[in-house]
Amino acid sequence: MARVEHVLVVSDEPELRKLVGGFLERSGYRVTSVDCGKLMRRVVTREPVDIVVVDIELPGECGIALTRFLHEHTQTGIVALTASDTSVDRIVTLEAGADDCLARPVDLRELLARTKAVTRRIGIARAAMSAGAVADRETIRFGECELDLAAHRLVDGNGQEIRLTAMEYALLRAFAEHPGRVLNRDELAELAHNRDWSPFDRSLDIRISRLRRKIEPNPSRPQIIKTVRGVGYRFQSDTESYCT
Repeated sequence: MARVEHVLVVSDEPELRKLVGGFLERSGYRVTSVDCGKLMRRVVTREPVDIVVVDIELPGECGIALTRFLHEHTQTGIVALTASDTSVDRIVTLEAGADDCLARPVDLRELLARTKAVTRRIGIARAAMSAGAVADRETIRFGECELDLAAHRLVDGNGQEIRLTAMEYALLRAFAEHPGRVLNRDELAELAHNRDWSPFDRSLDIRISRLRRKIEPNPSRPQIIKTVRGVGYRFQSDTESYCT
């Protein structure tokens, strides 16, 4: 029997929890709903969760803080819901670690499509991790970093793991497997198995910015993932740099 993905809905609004949770359940997901960050943490530490749908406008500990926690301490996918549809708020949410961000009131069909896209990317990442248990180790080095493709793991020069989201890993692997080649947005979407990006989607730039902060000695002057203006990005595997 195929495994049913588990979605955790976090919102202090009962109607939103009922609306989103009910729709996702009818769409084939197993759903747990909670009304605060304390209960969210309890769920994610006690059982596997594939996707967290989090309302950013939570009282007390806000959804941005919860998103950062999930990004730093779990491998779950994160879909954020925000009452603001400004690009600044969306960028802040993505910078905090969300895989996707939707404005409220949410279109349930769009939420389902975005949730499926995130679960698909996570599934690809998990398949890579499973394959690593039996496959020969294959690593790619850049500066003092080492990307272990079989183990789905990035480590710094001290052997410490640098945590990556599924999307960050997919992007870094796409770059590392094509060193020196300029990759445009369409190519990155194809190589990272994310055909949901549009040519003008800022989320790609945000994720690359997050990657740079993890692997570049000076993210404001990147030497590993370089921007080629008007074209795309180029990965330098032979740069003399180090991870921080």
